[in-house]
Amino acid sequence: MMKDKSVFYISAIFLSLIVLFGIIAPKALETATENIQYFITDYFGWYYLIVATIFLIVCIYLFITPMGRIKLGNQDDKPDFTRSSWIAMLFSAGMGIGLVFYGSAEPISHYAISSPTGETGTANAIKDALTYTFFHWGLHAWAIYGIVGLIIAYFTFRKKEPLTISNTLKPILGKKVNGKTGKIIDILAILSTVFGVATTLGFGAMQINGGLSFLFGIPTNFFIQIIIIVIVTFLFIASALSGLGKGIKILSNGNMILAGLLLVTMLTFGPTMMILNLFTNTIGTYLQNLPYMSFRLAPLNADIRDWINSWTIFYWAWWIAWSPFVGIFIARISRGRTIREFVLCVLLIPSIFGFIWFSAFGGTAIHLESSGVAKISELALEQALFGVFDHFPFGMVMSIIAIILVAVFFITSADSGTFVLAMMSTNGVANPANRIKLMWGILLTSIALVLLYSGGLMALQNAMIVAALPFSVIMILMTISLFKSLNKETKQMFKKHIKR
Repeated sequence: MMKDKSVFYISAIFLSLIVLFGIIAPKALETATENIQYFITDYFGWYYLIVATIFLIVCIYLFITPMGRIKLGNQDDKPDFTRSSWIAMLFSAGMGIGLVFYGSAEPISHYAISSPTGETGTANAIKDALTYTFFHWGLHAWAIYGIVGLIIAYFTFRKKEPLTISNTLKPILGKKVNGKTGKIIDILAILSTVFGVATTLGFGAMQINGGLSFLFGIPTNFFIQIIIIVIVTFLFIASALSGLGKGIKILSNGNMILAGLLLVTMLTFGPTMMILNLFTNTIGTYLQNLPYMSFRLAPLNADIRDWINSWTIFYWAWWIAWSPFVGIFIARISRGRTIREFVLCVLLIPSIFGFIWFSAFGGTAIHLESSGVAKISELALEQALFGVFDHFPFGMVMSIIAIILVAVFFITSADSGTFVLAMMSTNGVANPANRIKLMWGILLTSIALVLLYSGGLMALQNAMIVAALPFSVIMILMTISLFKSLNKETKQMFKKHIKR
């Protein structure tokens, strides 16, 4: 129990000090995170690209080899949730707010403001805009989530280890996971998770504020964002206290219904043929250029390198920072799945849905811009989606649904994050005490508010990139640990088969 308390208190005290520092000296916090972020992207950009691609290769390898038959649990275990509920829960936890926030904003930015190839406003820029958006939100992202979730589920349900990051390293660290080394690993995982989730909550508050400003003229400022975060905090803490089965499952399924409604409406009233053609063409371009994009760093072009730092490196850091949270959450709901089924569903289904989403909302934004109907690129990132809706029937209704969707995604992400952080800080207790959840809920929203206060969107992004670096090393060790255990188990299964 001493480990439980020390991990919890050290993490909580460290984060509380950051909150206090951000309140007393917001500019100093912004400058510090900005300087560290510049250092990491300049000197470790290559590392992020290689590591993210390795995780994708590992997932593919696990899918195609006999290891894929191994279950995340006993071989006779049945899944705890139906496949549809399982997919809705992992998808909602993984990328909800981000999809809505960047659905129109990222493609239109790549097309009209800052292109990944330096060419804006052309037919080729349209293809590049969607291709790189697919790249950022596709297989690499879900491989990062998937590898962490798979490793945690394997060690928790098959090897009967407590549901923590440190216990996945037992095959290579042995008894050290029960000492100071294990504590440090769990604390780093908690810090990475807090900054990853807090960044998403910051995005959610900004987008709700942006939608209210676009629709009703409500000011876009920190005070309004405080009110939004406080209101939603009460809602997500209430949801978190209700338990995993009740709160998160209901909200996740509700998310999918609202998101599906928006998507069908856009496909119906938007430039349908352009959306479908862009989706089909971009899928091919994405798959064809995936190896090139995976290692693209532009060492001889400063402008392109800055773009890669601002977008690709930021995204890889975001997914890595979120991976302990999403990994533990999807591991928690994935008992009874085979490794092959887990990899297939986690990699492909959310990726394909994301591709359709960006084709619909991003393609429509580009269509409005390129045809001269509207200047979506002149709107703030958080208002781009509402600017698109403004040019279609039921635009006001769609915007209100989008705001509700962001709020529900906000609640789902924070709800899941609170639950997972409580588990991580209590040595994997399946049902953490409500007071622990409450404290993590307050700390999450406090960090989000401090980052918004100290520098808005850039402060959120900087903190994410900083938090992700140490956890990426832990992810590499976790992968090595998994293969050490799987190889041993596969050999034992092979020997039993030979004896038969």
